Amino acid sequence: MEKYGAGSIVVSEYDPNWPALFEQECMRIKHALGSFVLVIEHMGSTAVPGLPSKPIVDLLVGVPSLEEAKERCIEPFVALGYKYIPEYASWLPGELFFRKGPPGPWTHHVHLMEPSHPRWEARLVFRDYLRAHPEAARAYASVKRALAASSKDDIEAYRTGKDIFVEETTAKARAWRASLGRLQRAN
Repeated sequence: MEKYGAGSIVVSEYDPNWPALFEQECMRIKHALGSFVLVIEHMGSTAVPGLPSKPIVDLLVGVPSLEEAKERCIEPFVALGYKYIPEYASWLPGELFFRKGPPGPWTHHVHLMEPSHPRWEARLVFRDYLRAHPEAARAYASVKRALAASSKDDIEAYRTGKDIFVEETTAKARAWRASLGRLQRAN
């Protein structure tokens, strides 16, 4: 069992400061990595206004080459206060994962990958769907709260417990995005 950093998993009410914390960290990362960064997106629950979340700002950092990122990015992220978690490669293939904060609770997670990776699109379409569909965001909040209560400090159980909801909602999100595209082409 992988334990959550500082005890029990807590899903907090939405904090309107999360977007500003994202912007601050985004600027720090851009400054540290320069033009090697293609794009940085705010993802995860802290990126959805009104959605309760673990108070961890998730950043999706796009780079042109994951292999080159392994050589160029680990040291700058460590200098920014992040810890590289290489053992997450089995859970998150095709990306480098970093976490920042005391040994729990963490304050930031960085998911560094090539924007062509399929998980890049999946994470953003899921976020955008929750932003546009408050009923889906409320349902997700209920799932997360129930999992936090039942998982206690087992972060793997919490993560995997969300899988079915995330997969089903991502499928709906892709259909929603496709229908928006058809509407735009028709106009």
